[in-house]
Amino acid sequence: MNPASSPQNYSRRFTLDNLDIRGQIVRLTDVWRDMHISRHYAPNIRQFLGEMACVAVLVGTGLKQPGKAALQIQRKPDTSGRNAVYTGPLAVVDCSSALGVRGMCAANFKDSAATFSEWVEDCTLAMTLSYNNTTQVYQSIVPVSGLTVAECFEHYFDLSEQLPTHLWLSANETGAGALLLQKLPNADLKDADGWARVEQLAASVSDAELTTLPAERLLARLFHEEQVRIYDPKPVTYACRRDPQKVEDMLRSLGREEVEATLAELGYVEVKDDICNQIYRLDADAVKRLFE
Repeated sequence: MNPASSPQNYSRRFTLDNLDIRGQIVRLTDVWRDMHISRHYAPNIRQFLGEMACVAVLVGTGLKQPGKAALQIQRKPDTSGRNAVYTGPLAVVDCSSALGVRGMCAANFKDSAATFSEWVEDCTLAMTLSYNNTTQVYQSIVPVSGLTVAECFEHYFDLSEQLPTHLWLSANETGAGALLLQKLPNADLKDADGWARVEQLAASVSDAELTTLPAERLLARLFHEEQVRIYDPKPVTYACRRDPQKVEDMLRSLGREEVEATLAELGYVEVKDDICNQIYRLDADAVKRLFE
């Protein structure tokens, strides 16, 4: 593939054929910037969200049929009052099988100095897989464990795929990247020391390499003595776009009486799409047209 025509946001799979080890690289540039640019997250929260976005792409790449993978860090309900109050997810990211990704965090000021383990204290991780050709949803919920996003999702992959997994993640203001390694069943038969050797080599990867170095150069730097087979990149896009029709359909489903009551109270009707950070506002004329 001509490097000049390669996508800047992609997922690329690779194998180490002499070791029976497989892996994947994710690189996000403008897609990642579009996701966070207008949200003004603290640097640590921005990093956590960028790393989660890379994990969502890793999972979305593995979907066997059209559908979507959604990751949620879920907070426990507030039970300080008489009734439990659910305050919504701490973070949510989803990625389609076509590799359209989007996400958000519900961060506040007190989170700006938190480590990942402090940020997700007492939370659970929910991974939901849904497919276009069925209404059945597959969901697994596990306690959040680990000191970093990478450790948290290594644990998830170990449980869900039953394969030893190692994951390296990085994200900053301009880019996000991931390197995933998985040990396949025949790895020890090919080379008893191969998995340990590759883990050690991969552990030398830097944050700058994860977020800026092209996949071919990264693999050549890390595994130049192994038999690396790298597959074509799959482009990743930002899944958020303005969709007034969807908002109008939702308002119609509420009914004219409720929508006009809001209009009478505020002088307008406003709908916020939190995950895409977009606001739709309808004035009186727009509401009238909505129900004509």
